[in-house]
Order: sequence, then structure tokens, then C-alpha cells
Amino acid sequence: MKPARETTTTSAPGQTRVSLKDIADELGISQTAVSFAINDRPGVSAETKRRVKQAAAKLGWQPVYAAQALGSSKTMTVGFAPARSAEGLKDETFMLHFMAGVHTSLSHKGYGLLYRPCQSLREECAVYKDWAARKRVDGVILVDLRDGDPRPGMLKDLGVPTVLAGGPDPENLVPSLSIDDSRTMGTILEHLAAQGHRRIAYLSGDPSLDYSRGREAAFRAFARRNALESIRIEFTDFDAERAARLTMEMLDGDLPPTAFIYETELLAASSLHAMAARMLGDGPGDGGGPPRGVYPDDLPAIVSFEDSFVCEVSYPSITSVHRDAGEYGAKVAKLLLKALAGEKVGGNRRILTPRLVVRDSTGRRV
Repeated sequence: MKPARETTTTSAPGQTRVSLKDIADELGISQTAVSFAINDRPGVSAETKRRVKQAAAKLGWQPVYAAQALGSSKTMTVGFAPARSAEGLKDETFMLHFMAGVHTSLSHKGYGLLYRPCQSLREECAVYKDWAARKRVDGVILVDLRDGDPRPGMLKDLGVPTVLAGGPDPENLVPSLSIDDSRTMGTILEHLAAQGHRRIAYLSGDPSLDYSRGREAAFRAFARRNALESIRIEFTDFDAERAARLTMEMLDGDLPPTAFIYETELLAASSLHAMAARMLGDGPGDGGGPPRGVYPDDLPAIVSFEDSFVCEVSYPSITSVHRDAGEYGAKVAKLLLKALAGEKVGGNRRILTPRLVVRDSTGRRV
């Protein structure tokens, strides 16, 4: 096997380039042995690997990944191409923290994250095919599992190591780590029921998403077990204006919900704003509601399935589900790193059962 191709300079400009040969000469061993040790390949002892890495650090050697990729099949890059717009991602604090967690785990092992937002599932699949054909990434992280999702099978056929954040994958084609959303929905509903709420609405996101279907199923099951007076489920496609409009339509009905559950904090905050605008009116004496600054007592309870600063600074502050997205992303990335290291990984595990952060928006009993 050929030694890894050349390398890099030390950090200061003008200094002599440090090569694998320099390390070999320093230790009095072959350049091939140095290459094997640097790349953690079999064929050299643990002691030799230790000495080589110690000498490399002493001499200031660093790999040049472009050159390293020519001598091996590794790109030291993980791909992430969720089907959502870059504009939409800016509003998703959970996903931003998730990506930060992924990056933390990857960077510790010298990997980079290639982020490529897509506008559709078709575009996302095309990106994976392109990456596989060009050997652009070593592995892929999937999110947002859908009903009949083609991606796990396609990536398995392409030979691209993959892990799924969410799921589980019903065909067990790729390993996954998921958050127990069904149990979390039960926690929310138990909290609302304990306050006397019997008419509850759930404004979800995309009906094709696995986690949305799981939450819906848990909601319906709870309603049957506890004989709720009425429930209503609407899908918003994560459109905040649509969520607010649906909320106000429900409140105008004969038996309006006394509690609302929203898929994200932006759907909740937008709907809360619409409620407040109607209930408070434009000011004293306009006939549209109580004087500004006096919050109405008949505001329905509000819960968000996502937690962020938006929930804390809204008035009233919004009860929400807290999940450590950074920790979640870090664990998903670690699972992929195990696969890339040749370790056997598989199965579907649920982790990080979230907790409900109770705030003002559910502080009143009915």
C-alpha cells in the first residue's frame, strides 16, 4: 500500500513543509509505517502509532485533506441536505442547535459538515446521488422521515453510510436515534387535562412527516382514553400566518377549544399575537376590547412543541417542550462516526425524553 500523499506546512508562513518522510527520518522507521500509523491502519503496533503521532505533533505536521483524499477513500466530510429552504432554517432554532451539536462531535474527529439545503425531496435525493457519484462525502445525516420515504433505501443502495435523526426507519435500513414524541404529547395533554381542558386543538406541521403522524396518533389515543369533549387537528405546513388564521377561525366557532398545541414556537407566537390583537383592540374606548395593557382572562391555554427564547419573551410566556437539540445532534453525529470507523451500528433507539417547561400560557385553570 502506498504511503499517504504529502501533507501540509506548519502554521507559520515561510516555514519548511513537514512531510511523512520527515517524521520517518525523525524516528528511523519507514515512510510506509508512518503512513499506517497516521491513518490508524493495521500493520503497525500501538506503540509505533503512539510514537508517530507524538513525533508528528512535535514537528507540527498536519494533514492536507485534499491530498489525503487522493491516497484514501475518505473525504473527512459528512453531508446534510434537508429539504427545507435556507430562509425557513433561519426560523428553526431547534435545527440550528442540532447542527451545532453535529458539528461539535464531527470536529473532534477532524470531520467537516457539508450543509446543502434543498427545496424539495426530489432535489434532496438528486444531491445524494451526486455526492455518491463524486465521492463527495463519507456519510450522510437524514432528518424528517416521511411516509414511504425513499431516502433510506436509496442511500443504502448507493453505499453511503447513513444515520437517521428521527424515525425509526420502519424497514430498519439505516440506524436511527429518535426523541420520544408520543410520550411527550401525553405529558402535554395530561398537563392540560389536569387544568380542566376538555376541548383541545393541535396545529401540526406537515402530515407526511413521521414525527407529526406520531404526535397526532398519540393525541387521538389520549382523547379516546380520557373521553375529551372535542379535539381538532389541523396541518399548517409550518406557515405561521395560516396557523394564526386557523386559530381565530376555531375561536369563532360555537364550542371553541380552550387549549391549543402548536408544532413550533413560531406558530404559537403568531397565533398568540392574533388572539391578543383581537382581544385587546386598538386602545381604550374603541369598542374592540379592554384597554391596552390589561390582559384578558379568557385567553386559551397555549403549548409549543418547540422551546426557544421566543417562548420566554412572549406575553404571556409560552409553555413549551424543551429538548436539548445540541446534545441530540452530537449523539446522532457520534453514531455516524462509529459507522464510518467500521464499527457495527444498527437498530433504532429513542433518547432524550423531553420535559415540559410550564409558563404563563397554561397557568390558569378552566
